[in-house]
Amino acid sequence: MRKKILFVINTLSRAGAEMALLELLRKLDKEDTYELSLFVLMGQGEMIDQLPPGVRVVNERYIRTSVLEEEGKKQMYHTIRHAAAAHGNVLRLSGYMGHALGHMIKTKRIQPDKLLWRMISDGAGRLNETYDLAVAYLEGGSAYYVADHVKAKKKAAFIHIDYTQAGYTRQLDRDCYTKFDAVFPIGESVEKKFLEVYPECRPYTHIFHNVINQETIRRKARNSGGFSDEYDGIRILTVGRLTPQKSYPVAIATMKQLKKSGLKARWYVLGEGPERSRLEKQIAEAGLTEEFLLLGAVGNPYPYFAQTDLYVHATGFEGKSIAIQEAQILGCAIVVSDSNEEQITDGVDGFVRPLKPDALAEAIRQLANQPDLRKAFGQAAMQRTVTYEEDKKLLDNLLTDNK
Repeated sequence: MRKKILFVINTLSRAGAEMALLELLRKLDKEDTYELSLFVLMGQGEMIDQLPPGVRVVNERYIRTSVLEEEGKKQMYHTIRHAAAAHGNVLRLSGYMGHALGHMIKTKRIQPDKLLWRMISDGAGRLNETYDLAVAYLEGGSAYYVADHVKAKKKAAFIHIDYTQAGYTRQLDRDCYTKFDAVFPIGESVEKKFLEVYPECRPYTHIFHNVINQETIRRKARNSGGFSDEYDGIRILTVGRLTPQKSYPVAIATMKQLKKSGLKARWYVLGEGPERSRLEKQIAEAGLTEEFLLLGAVGNPYPYFAQTDLYVHATGFEGKSIAIQEAQILGCAIVVSDSNEEQITDGVDGFVRPLKPDALAEAIRQLANQPDLRKAFGQAAMQRTVTYEEDKKLLDNLLTDNK
């Protein structure tokens, strides 16, 4: 009899964790040992059509729009209003909200979206089925929903972020990770930070890397597309949502230094997000409207990776970046900030630098002026491997463990 596995994720929009989940589901769907189901907490996301055929979506209602599109935003607000009204959540959670907000004010880290995840998870529709394994693939709402509202013999949760920096606390979580049978951080640094917050989870916390299909990425990189501006200077690429976490103001300041130093370069950003208007203003104020371009989200980013001279990923905090892994697969010369040091060996397959414009600009100039070094870094990057079979055993062990 096939084992029934439920995956829960907040949305299915175009982002790193969502892409990794899709690839994991494709791997699992190829085996005849699992009955796979997916519940999308917000009931929306444009990536739903990329699900493998053997995955059953258990949402009663689903909207195929991104939360960043106008129609998607309307759906998101509707979901939040519905969640607030469901089960008397406004009154029932008022004390929780008040205490959590007070803690945020005290620590000077006010993040209203983190407060909403509890209301959304508690207000979401309930599933009558009992599963052999339920997996929360993201933090926040997904984790709360699986911990409190899903019936399953075993429960597991993935961690993709630096838990000490992302705005979550044990108070917000209501210690939800103590209710899981397994916790899967996606890298060593993610594991270390999570265990600083939940040290008692150490016995059942194991690294489960992002799943990436290298052959698919290489094939898509050969498709038509990519840069269309016939620029003859150094191309710099960054891929990521336009959010504060990605520290784009530092990238803009770095590009300003590069321009001042006389380097002929253009920086391209693939991604969309709530910070676009603010970033466009900063770009204009810095006089970089021709040098720092926000291209938005694209369906196939891989030709850009293949055509760029440099890939730069400079973020304030990160879990384990799928964009960096994609750049490595396609042989890019890479510069990262020290929040991503786990993924790059400094001086071997890229440069690791502090998140400061002068340090990043120096590294970019060094690579821009040394094509042989770019080639060497790119060749070294392609040697990094992504494991799957060993990590998958973690799921199998949960399904066969009858404790």
